[in-house]
Amino acid sequence: MLKKISAENIRDLRSKTGAGMTDCKKALEASGGQIDIAIETLRKKGLASADKKLSRVATEGLVESYVHAGSRIGVLVELNCETDFVARRQEFHQLAKDIAMQIAACHSVLYVSRDNMPCEVISYEKNLELQKEDLINKSTQMREKIALGRLEKRFKELCLLDQVFIKNTEITIEELVKQHIALLGENIKIRRFQRFILGEGLDIKNSDFVGEVSNMIQVN
Repeated sequence: MLKKISAENIRDLRSKTGAGMTDCKKALEASGGQIDIAIETLRKKGLASADKKLSRVATEGLVESYVHAGSRIGVLVELNCETDFVARRQEFHQLAKDIAMQIAACHSVLYVSRDNMPCEVISYEKNLELQKEDLINKSTQMREKIALGRLEKRFKELCLLDQVFIKNTEITIEELVKQHIALLGENIKIRRFQRFILGEGLDIKNSDFVGEVSNMIQVN
């Protein structure tokens, strides 16, 4: 016997997924009222529909900022969508904030995706792996295979979309963006970002105050 789907069940699922009322009802009916299965069903459908929107032009959006506690790390990120209407949505703003926070937390991230990685960086990383001592005595084929496996891991460390979302470790940033594409009905792209770390790039001189005072006394 099928479990009766109440309006409260549908509202609960809608609040958790952002999907439409009709879609929520159908998902609950198909899952026999099991909300976890219904969420997974909607998520899969959402991601599938999001893929169809990825080629659409996204030129609206916003620039979001995040400054970590202590004001030593700051981030600027540009997040694009298709219309100004979606750019004003609370869900879009929250996504931008979450992405900015993610960038601040992941110091190894340098690129939005692998498509943004310069060819020279990819070549450098590959040559670096191939020249490692533990691969020297292995066959060319084996060296290539091991190096490619290590490169895959390295690229995931460098690229934002491959990162595990810090607020929900069951999804990546790419999946998070696709969920919002499904929710908001528009293509969404992380265009660029910049991380600022206090003092980064400066030549910090060690100050020996006691030594300086001693030298001054000796001179006098």
